[in-house]
Parts: sequence; C-alpha cells; structure tokens
Amino acid sequence: MPRRKNPEDLTVEELRRLLIEKRRGARRDRIEHFRQTGRVVAVAPDLAADAAQTADSPLEAAAPPEVPRARRLGDRLLLAVEVVAVIALIGIILSGMGILRDMNEIAFAPATAEPTPLITAVVLPGGHTPPDAQGNTRPNDAEIPEHLRPMVQSLGNIAVPTPGPEQAIRISIPAIRVNMPIVQGDGWEQLKKGVGQHIGSANPGQNGNVVLSAHNDVYGRLFRFLDKLVPGDQVILYSQQRQYIYVVTGTVIVEPTQVEVMAPTPDPTVTLITCYPYLVNTQRIVVFAKLQN
Repeated sequence: MPRRKNPEDLTVEELRRLLIEKRRGARRDRIEHFRQTGRVVAVAPDLAADAAQTADSPLEAAAPPEVPRARRLGDRLLLAVEVVAVIALIGIILSGMGILRDMNEIAFAPATAEPTPLITAVVLPGGHTPPDAQGNTRPNDAEIPEHLRPMVQSLGNIAVPTPGPEQAIRISIPAIRVNMPIVQGDGWEQLKKGVGQHIGSANPGQNGNVVLSAHNDVYGRLFRFLDKLVPGDQVILYSQQRQYIYVVTGTVIVEPTQVEVMAPTPDPTVTLITCYPYLVNTQRIVVFAKLQN
C-alpha cells in the first residue's frame, strides 16, 4: 500500500490532478442529484465530455468573454478622437513657436535709419522787425498768434541732427550772386551765421523739400535779391559728396502763417524763404525750384 503523501510534498502537477478529480466528483454528484429529483433525465456524452474538458483546462476556463462589436467600434472612435486631439495640440504648439519667433525677429531687428519727419512750424522762419538806424533788430513775436507762442519756444529746442555726408553744406545762386554756407536750423541764432535749413527737411537730391531761409536786410542780407529770381534760374546745393542743380519754377508772396509752403513734396524740390517787402518784413517771399534731370 503506497505511503500517503502530505499536501506540501505533492508536485504542482499532482495537485492539479487532484483538483480536477475533485471537480469531476462534485459535478457527477450534482448530475446524479438532478437525475434523482427529476430535473435532469440524461446528459449527452459529447456535452459531458465538453464540460469535463472545459473543467479540466484552466486556460479555457480563464478565457475572457468576447467583447461586443458596438463596444469595439466605440473604442476605435475614442482612439481616433485622441489621435486627432494630439495632432491638433502639436499644430498649436508649432504655430505658437512660429509666432514667438516672428515677434523676436521684429523686436530684435536692427533699427533702420529713416529721414527725420518735417517739424510743423507755427510761422515761416526769418521773421524780424525792420532794422533801426543803427542796424539793430529783433525777432518779430507780434506775427506769432499769442496762443501759439509756447509752441514756438518748444520748437526752438529741437536738437540739430548729426552731420552726414549727404547733408547740405553750401548754396550757390549765380543769378543773384549768392554763395554761402548752409547751417542746420533756421532759428534766430542760426540765421546770423548763414542760410539755415529747416530741421527735418530733405537732403539735397532726395525726394522731398529742402527748406532754406535767410535774412534780406540784416546779417549779411543773403537773400536780399530773392525777388529777382525768375523761372529757369539755377539754385545749386552742395553736399560733401556732390552738387545738385535745381531750376526755379515760380515765386509767391505769402503771410507769415502760411507754413504749408514748407510741406514735404514727392519730388526733389528746394524752397527758399525770406522776409518781404524789403525793410518792411510783414510778409514772406517764397521761391520754388525743382531738381534738374
């Protein structure tokens, strides 16, 4: 008679067989009980074998139930939505990086030099009282509207631009024998030194209006005979690089407040301004000239 083994001495295979036999015995007892109570008449051999095989096979017994088709379709739809959402998120991130890069390029782009805009004047430059017997004169504040005088004072503090090679340095008008230096600025002190260029007006040869002023009866009387110029006369401007020849196109007499004659122009032009009439100085005479092609 074989020696009885303790459960801990059994191998895995032996334990498995014992478990299968126990299940089979329990199944036979249930079937017999059902037969005796009239609940089961007979069990087909093939079904009994299948049942026994199912009970004997742990892999088949543990097989997961089949997932319904509707659930599989729902899972696939959710997966597709997740993929689309991830792609959209990546697109948003890439777009944001592109916008950030463009903003950085704009913020750190080197500044480009642009012409200084024309400073709006309240009255035309050069206004002064007629000189007395000793030749003394002063700025004519009476021609400036009282409420605009603080603005005139602020315009007098505009910084003079740094000299450059394209800046006007000399003017020549052969018809009235003018050959004088050009200084930047057309305030009271600048016009004591020569012909003054309005700060912010164009450089010679450039598209725009080169606005130049000088006195006609004091401080050298540089534009004394400006009223003698006629269409066709030459106005020659010099820079450090070259000379530019302009041709007179016309002359007008205006009030001191008609500052529109100083406005920028689409073509290269020169505007010459001085007081008028001679020794009266209640108006301005303005001569226009265009660059010779």
